Amino acid sequence: MNVEEIIKTSKKIPLEPRTLIHMQLVHNKIIEVMHSALKPFEVSLQQFNVLRILRGQQGKPANLSTLNERMVTKMSNTTRLVDKLLNKGLVNRCVCPSNRRKVEIVITDDGLKALEQMDEALLEAHKTIYKNFNQNDLEKLNDLLDKF
Repeated sequence: MNVEEIIKTSKKIPLEPRTLIHMQLVHNKIIEVMHSALKPFEVSLQQFNVLRILRGQQGKPANLSTLNERMVTKMSNTTRLVDKLLNKGLVNRCVCPSNRRKVEIVITDDGLKALEQMDEALLEAHKTIYKNFNQNDLEKLNDLLDKF
């Protein structure tokens, strides 16, 4: 199905706007598939990203600015994301002993276990997303995306 069919227009869309519309449609589909994979865990993509960052810390605490710097989607509501993960028991938050203004966040054992399950669900989602691509296609696509 082409872009014009998807957005139900009979006009041929010029190449540049067609490209942007196409990219937006692909982005939306990817988000939809990944969101569906995480839905059983009651975790958003942003919360999943926070958990992955904390796992990457290998037991060392991270602060809010570290999380915000490493987020795939930059946002100002990192505190709210951490609060939601805290309520689910997936992270712990404490005040830094050497700097009482600094809050440190670590992933819990339950968070690590849940993240393993989420990884498996997202691996299946990725297979769905990439099902029409071979290795060469993905390399070409990445080369094109690198131009941004």
